[in-house]
Amino acid sequence: METTIQKQGSKGTIQGQIGGVPAGAITFSVASDELIIIDHTEVDEAFRGKSVGKQLLTNLVDYLRENQIKAIALCPFAKAIFDKTPEIRDVLK
Repeated sequence: METTIQKQGSKGTIQGQIGGVPAGAITFSVASDELIIIDHTEVDEAFRGKSVGKQLLTNLVDYLRENQIKAIALCPFAKAIFDKTPEIRDVLK
């Protein structure tokens, strides 16, 4: 899956595409240069059940680590993945 991260002001999105087709996105709010709040995860119906949401979150975690940013997960999906995956919890505040 190919992903892109976009930030505009206090809002941001990581979007995923598979074969050039939008597969899903995670939206977040930028609280500061060192903190984001993960708001929502959405996966296109055609890609549900194919780990798209988890892949998006994993890519977002990689971005957070590279940029020394912490996250608060308000999105129930993201929170559930963090709860199930201890190795990515280092980015949580």
